[in-house]
Amino acid sequence: MLPALFVLGGCKAEKPPTRGVIAVSLLTLENPFFKIIGDHLAEEARKRGFETVIVSADKDMAKQGNQVKDFIVKKADAIVLSPCDPKSVVPVIQEANAAGIPVFTVDIPCPDPAAKVVTQIATDNYGGGKDAARAMIEALGPQGGKVAILHLKQAQSCILRVAGFREVIDEHNAKPGAARIDLVIELDGGGARDIGYRAAEDALQAHPDLRGIFAINDPSALGARAALEKAKKEAQIVIIGFDGMREGKVAIKEGKIYADPIQFPDRMGIEIVRAFEAWSKGEAVQPEILIPTSLYKKSDGEADPELR
Repeated sequence: MLPALFVLGGCKAEKPPTRGVIAVSLLTLENPFFKIIGDHLAEEARKRGFETVIVSADKDMAKQGNQVKDFIVKKADAIVLSPCDPKSVVPVIQEANAAGIPVFTVDIPCPDPAAKVVTQIATDNYGGGKDAARAMIEALGPQGGKVAILHLKQAQSCILRVAGFREVIDEHNAKPGAARIDLVIELDGGGARDIGYRAAEDALQAHPDLRGIFAINDPSALGARAALEKAKKEAQIVIIGFDGMREGKVAIKEGKIYADPIQFPDRMGIEIVRAFEAWSKGEAVQPEILIPTSLYKKSDGEADPELR
């Protein structure tokens, strides 16, 4: 008897049976961070016998809503979202809930209890902010000094990063004899290079004696670096970024950024599949799975095989 994978009368292999379809709508696939999530989610799903459908919402909530509706019509076994808008996404998550399809979120949460989400998988942004502060304290050394924050208050992840950063700086300043670090200005860095550039220029104009900048992601950190170079203050001011995108790592290796708490989008994609598999078996799944950051410095860049 021929194996089940083959059809009598021919040599064509049939598609092996699938354990289900995981349908994914990510914020954007133009950003390498989300592409890595999608690529590793697809690979882990393949290993575990699941099919995937992965689409980009292109930062458009209306488009993402239509994608989710399509997933529901096609009876996906699970839906994974990085919401374009954590508030506006609630109705379509509720539609998936009503259809009995489990919903998982990655990186960007939907905190509204009216929308049922099995689990949220994300970076431990609060802990990462603490790592960033420790790096700043180390970089400034016994002199301490004034520090600017380039924020992005529209993103919950960035709010957590800044909160963790501030907490550790406050703890440091409370220690007897510690070199004081003053957080003198907080500006919108937009999470983008051009906005980060302008924000850093404004910070320098307001505080010419600035000694440090904490930027909530690599694009705004790279923009800040360009502003320092234009002002010829790159030797005076240290930058701590966040993310660990390749361009940020290269800047760290070259000494242009002091350090980054780096994220692991590959692990996020893998953990989503594992969480769905556990849920499908009736196992308990934590409502939130946080992946710790790791502090990446110049020595890490020099030893990083991906940068050679």
